[in-house]
Amino acid sequence: MASAPVCVLNRRSMSLTSRLVAWGNSLWIEWRIALRFLADNPLQTLLISVAISVGAAVIVFITALMTGLQNNVIEKTLGTQAHIRIEATRQHNNFSATPEGKYIWALESPRAQRLQTINNWQEVRDALDQYPGLNTVSPLISGPAFAQKGNARASVALMGIDPERYAGIIELHDYLLEGRFSVGASDVLIGRQLAEDLGLRTGDKLRLDAGDNRQAVMDVAGIFELGVRELDSRYVYTDLKQAQTLLDLPGGITILELKITDVFSAEYWAQRIEQLTGLHVQSWMESNGQLLNALRSQTMTTQMIRVFVAMSVIFGIASVLAVSVVQRTREIGILRAMGSSQQQILRVFLLQGGLLGLAGSLLGVLIGYSLVQVFNNLGERLFYIQLEPSMLISAIVIATAAGVIAAMVPARRAAKYDPAVAIRYV
Repeated sequence: MASAPVCVLNRRSMSLTSRLVAWGNSLWIEWRIALRFLADNPLQTLLISVAISVGAAVIVFITALMTGLQNNVIEKTLGTQAHIRIEATRQHNNFSATPEGKYIWALESPRAQRLQTINNWQEVRDALDQYPGLNTVSPLISGPAFAQKGNARASVALMGIDPERYAGIIELHDYLLEGRFSVGASDVLIGRQLAEDLGLRTGDKLRLDAGDNRQAVMDVAGIFELGVRELDSRYVYTDLKQAQTLLDLPGGITILELKITDVFSAEYWAQRIEQLTGLHVQSWMESNGQLLNALRSQTMTTQMIRVFVAMSVIFGIASVLAVSVVQRTREIGILRAMGSSQQQILRVFLLQGGLLGLAGSLLGVLIGYSLVQVFNNLGERLFYIQLEPSMLISAIVIATAAGVIAAMVPARRAAKYDPAVAIRYV
């Protein structure tokens, strides 16, 4: 009596095994039929595969091109500035209390902002260093001064930096035109435009005057060019201590600059840091509204191109398979009469759509990859296109999925054919 449950289990496992084997055999037959249908009209199959490959190549190349252009714009624009700037809380006008029930109409002018230091900036810096999404936290002291050589004078922005940390914001080594990178006690770096305006070369003396008899004579250690005229004509880099002395802010800094991993999450981090510290925080997304709109427009354009190309692939495959259904009516009727189910006929045409999409996308990815290499290596290169593997995979997935989707309507039509009517069809 104890062996009865074992026999039942054995029967069930054998039944499941036989079902799996039967399903595998059925699927293999469906694959063979789908391939046979595609091979019977090679010209038609070739033409639709080429059309799909063109669509996949467009998806790959246009996506890579737009992404490379976007990265180039971000690098050129944000490469010379921080993603997030932290400053001391803004000062506001104070009004005396008014009697209860009284109203005062007043025209308020914004209060002039003087140089303010960030309280306990070392603690804020060390706390922000703990967040993995923040790549660099660099202290900066910035204030106005006059640069003078002989009778030539220019208004400049004095930038006191910590060289090691500031390299994570702007790698000044890469922008040096001449001289050496040095911002010691008596060395400064100046922009190319400022050097031309004052007639300076490396090794020359430069007088800096921050007002109230705070002056220093510095040596021009190097000349840089950031590629932004406003910066190249005004920035004078020195170390923190020298800037603190000239601007009369002993031990203080005016700004904490941050670089983050994901530049498009800058606004999120800015709001989070402002809530944590209570300081005034501004992201590049807030200060560069036009740039942000341009980047969003590029992204939207890329997505629209991908959608329209995918739609053209879908309609192309659907039209070919619709014709194939009409051409294969007798064969479909014979298959149904021989016992093929509606689901099997459905899968045959879905497989055809998937195979067309897959074959065309593989060829298209190869063409798109070649176009990217031609763009990167031939002629005068405007910018470099970084082709990510995810772009290639997404193009294959989109084209293959489009093939399956396009095959649904013709496949459902074929599966619903009455065998007797289909066989008599001429």
